[in-house]
Amino acid sequence: MATPISAVLITLNAADVLEPCLRSLDFVDEIVVVDSGSTDGTRELALRYGATVIEQTWLGFGQQKQFAVNKASHDWVLCIDSDERISERLKAEIGSAQASTAFQAYAMPRSNRFMGRFLKHGEGYPDWSLRLFDRRHARWSDDSVHEKVLCQVPVGKLKGDLLHESGENISRYLDKQNRYTSLQAEQMLTDGKRARVSQLLLSPLVRFLRFYLFRRGFLDGVPGLVHILIGCINSFTKYAKLMELERLRKQP
Repeated sequence: MATPISAVLITLNAADVLEPCLRSLDFVDEIVVVDSGSTDGTRELALRYGATVIEQTWLGFGQQKQFAVNKASHDWVLCIDSDERISERLKAEIGSAQASTAFQAYAMPRSNRFMGRFLKHGEGYPDWSLRLFDRRHARWSDDSVHEKVLCQVPVGKLKGDLLHESGENISRYLDKQNRYTSLQAEQMLTDGKRARVSQLLLSPLVRFLRFYLFRRGFLDGVPGLVHILIGCINSFTKYAKLMELERLRKQP
């Protein structure tokens, strides 16, 4: 007998991207949507697809996702973002995993669409993402940004892509990266980390060499180049923001 699975996702004004995501979840036993105050019809759209919609004030990415996991009816959960969708091959792989007891957690390759192209190399792919797990053996971290699933069990790997269908243009993408680097800097300060000049200089270079050259990001053409350069800017920016926060904290 196949293990029942609850798909869980968090939303905020996601009506323009949510429908393909919901359509791709036609194989799960339940959809739980935790919304943090949408005003664009997100909740109504989710209800039309039979989802259970729960209101929850924003807690930060990690805690919000864990809240959604806790609200699921089934122990096995598939965590997906509103701008992602399950490919047909991945859907078949999840079906096989449902009938197996080999693992209690599974990661899947995530393919990110950037500048109109799904990236297949570099930092944008395979972007292994642990999204399917038994919540009795795994949970989301409390990180406010760049949250991750924590587990103490072996992790299986599924074939087939989780497709990140971001419709953002570069301007919107940069706005989001600016917010994320601010959250990262604040989290690092809270964790007692300190920024050094060497990190400002070397972290962007290391990131470029790792993903553009060694992981062949250059094969994704101009989108691959722009994607990694923005990533390098992020590496510099988060440490610069951390330095700024450290100096502000020292001021009387």
